[in-house]
Amino acid sequence: MSNTTTPSKTRTITLTDRPPVTIREDQWPIIATGDWGDSPNGIRSQSNREATVRVREHEDGRRIVYGVSSSQWQGESGAKAGMLIAAVDGKPDTDATIRAIHDVTDTIGHPALSAECIADLPAEAI
Repeated sequence: MSNTTTPSKTRTITLTDRPPVTIREDQWPIIATGDWGDSPNGIRSQSNREATVRVREHEDGRRIVYGVSSSQWQGESGAKAGMLIAAVDGKPDTDATIRAIHDVTDTIGHPALSAECIADLPAEAI
């Protein structure tokens, strides 16, 4: 019997106005997303332009909101943005997360993605 362990997958995320962060994906699961592509037939792999925004959450309540846009068209460039959201009393800060989603989608040039991502956040009990 082998005692080898599979190394955890890491990801480096670009943040806005601060250095990138490297996370372990198993410790920061994705809790919400918004995606867009310009493929006329809806097949994302055939898109010339794409954008995505994601929200990841750590068990301590911190969240990372980040987004990326890309283009295959000559002369067009993509954009990256991201924000680290501190927890409040050990719980995720939903209001700050929503502001960050709007800021990130605006920065990458796809503000319409914010509604899809916000709607995908975990439901709150009221």
